[in-house]
Amino acid sequence: MPIQRLNHAVLFVSDEERSAAFYCDVLGFRRLPGAFPGAVFLQAAGSANDHDLGLFRSPDPSVPHRTGRVGLYHLAWEVDTLSELQRVRDALVAADALTGASDHASTKALYAADPDGIEFEVCWLVPDSAVESEMAAMTAPSVPLDLPGLIAKYGADTLGGPRTDHEVWRRLFAGRG
Repeated sequence: MPIQRLNHAVLFVSDEERSAAFYCDVLGFRRLPGAFPGAVFLQAAGSANDHDLGLFRSPDPSVPHRTGRVGLYHLAWEVDTLSELQRVRDALVAADALTGASDHASTKALYAADPDGIEFEVCWLVPDSAVESEMAAMTAPSVPLDLPGLIAKYGADTLGGPRTDHEVWRRLFAGRG
């Protein structure tokens, strides 16, 4: 059986308490009980996972995160509605963590960095019924994100995804990449 989804991620951070505060305050994760020296475990709202994010104190916190190196580029978390994507955008702006926002046709994405500079994405997937029209209208891999326009088009509380029609995806991406 193929992989279904990301269950959790673990990051090395310079200060696990500072990072935990960021992920809880800005993205709404909740801290799980338990005392583990040098580690904090967080769970996303509505998650059934035992944890979604582990934050481990780096064995060498003096080495800063550098983009462009071999290794993990970013993690992506999905939100259910455009109103939630807007709420996250506002929280990222308030935390001075937002680094970009892009419309990738079927995925609408915010990009940010945590206190250690570790990059992540928060995204909303257009409903399955709109994937083909979004992909057909795609003129570039990415265009600037227009959240007010998307809310006007889809509604603030329209549920995104899920990507259940794998045949549609196979047809859409046949010959790409």
